[in-house]
Amino acid sequence: MVYNFELKGLDCANCALELEREINKIEGIENAAINFMTEKMKIECEESNKEEVFKKIKKIVKREEPDCTLKEI
Repeated sequence: MVYNFELKGLDCANCALELEREINKIEGIENAAINFMTEKMKIECEESNKEEVFKKIKKIVKREEPDCTLKEI
């Protein structure tokens, strides 16, 4: 299942790439892609893992980019 998020407040393209790398390390995520220019992120994971994966994503975003806001769209 593919889920879309809006990431507001990313500092730079390099920060987006580092965030993408960290999110792709989460167990249960098949693929994560961040587009810095549009401030969008696509996550591909099993629906059964959705809640646990989303919690881990929020934790990583808060740690890596504390000023960034994450919202599912």
